[in-house]
Amino acid sequence: MIGLYLAGDSPVHRVPAGMKLLLLLVTIVAATVFVRTPGVLAVVAAVVAGFFALARIPWRTALAQLRPVLWMLAFIAVFQVLTTSPARAVVVCGLLLVSVALAALVTLTTRVTDLLDAVTRALGPLRRVGVDPERVGLLLTLAIRCVPVLAEIVREVADARRARGVQWSVTALVTPVLVRSLRTADAMGEALVARGIDDE
Repeated sequence: MIGLYLAGDSPVHRVPAGMKLLLLLVTIVAATVFVRTPGVLAVVAAVVAGFFALARIPWRTALAQLRPVLWMLAFIAVFQVLTTSPARAVVVCGLLLVSVALAALVTLTTRVTDLLDAVTRALGPLRRVGVDPERVGLLLTLAIRCVPVLAEIVREVADARRARGVQWSVTALVTPVLVRSLRTADAMGEALVARGIDDE
């Protein structure tokens, strides 16, 4: 999970982790509120692509971060077309794809330790009301890093399902994904306990 970081010295890499997380949140919220047409969406997507280029992220690596969510976007697009309009489907799916891309850009250009430190510092004042910033920061960081891991599990299971000729079977996708996800969670939990991190 921590292998997503690509070392570099680009301007994007040099932005502090806390600022990246804040900009990620603000950008996603602003895009959700203000992007209403495919034309505006195209401009936002071009800007995001420009940031990937500025960070010198290989295009194959960038596409690899987006590929696992395409199947989910296909279902969402069909639902949106049936319930709203094709233009709305493009906007909704495009915003989701842009959000995933921005999150991937943060994880590709930021060390996991820097992310953890940024979240911990931001939650520091909440110690007075009983919040443990270190535990919350660890939880959030693990959540961010687990998204691509789960996406990779889905991709591998989907490929195996396709190879067996049952690509239209929902059970053949959901059951293995659930089992592998639970095994991954168990292994992660054991690793954390072995390092002295538990519920006490």
